[in-house]
Amino acid sequence: MNLLAADIVERFYTFLWPMLRISALLLAAPIFSLRALTLRVRVLFALALTWMVYPLYQWPVIDPVSAAGLLEIFNQISIGLVMGLVLQIATAALLVAGQSISNSMGLSIANMIDPNLGNVPVIAQFMLILSTLIFVGLGGHAMLLALLVDSFSSVPIGKPLLSQAVLTQLLAWSSMMFLGGVLISLPVMVALLLINIGLGVTTRAAPSLNIFSLGLPAMIIAGFGVLMVALPSMGSRIQWLWLQGFMQVRNLVELK
Repeated sequence: MNLLAADIVERFYTFLWPMLRISALLLAAPIFSLRALTLRVRVLFALALTWMVYPLYQWPVIDPVSAAGLLEIFNQISIGLVMGLVLQIATAALLVAGQSISNSMGLSIANMIDPNLGNVPVIAQFMLILSTLIFVGLGGHAMLLALLVDSFSSVPIGKPLLSQAVLTQLLAWSSMMFLGGVLISLPVMVALLLINIGLGVTTRAAPSLNIFSLGLPAMIIAGFGVLMVALPSMGSRIQWLWLQGFMQVRNLVELK
């Protein structure tokens, strides 16, 4: 009986480490971190993934209440959070793009409550839905889980991920929040800028025209028209942004 109890405790100590990394990733990664996935669903999903990953590697036995165990808990949680944070930067770039397009169209006041991100503009909400469909259609969930499984080989239990090289690359990748937003929203913003210049010239030539009553409806109608025309190029840029995010996750994991 004592032998069985000792074996159960040892199994628990080895099962805990992949469970922590997987749970942290599910809390931070896109799609998996949506509030539509309740806590029970996430726990069951994390248990199922850990159960599938557990036979693939040899796991060390570390007491979680010791000093080394507490440090390892922090390491595993930080690895999962960093992997999810890299992909959340791509989501933030979409928010920046949606905010820029909304401001150019005059829809900055029209906001929606997103259950995961809070109060976001309507165009940003549309961009998030589009990016989610592209993410799933691209197989991003399978790619992310494959990177997670490979991370146990490149960053095994007992080795920390956070280092100066990893932090430097993470900070450099964070600039994609603004660069990606500009690349996605640039076609619509340039077209609306030209339309705005034309409205300014028209108002200057005919001062009797009210720029507010004429310009706002024209900008909204033109903005939706340009957005429909630019959707294919925006979709390809969103796909490129997701692929860059996955490449950054792999590079961070390989840097150790």
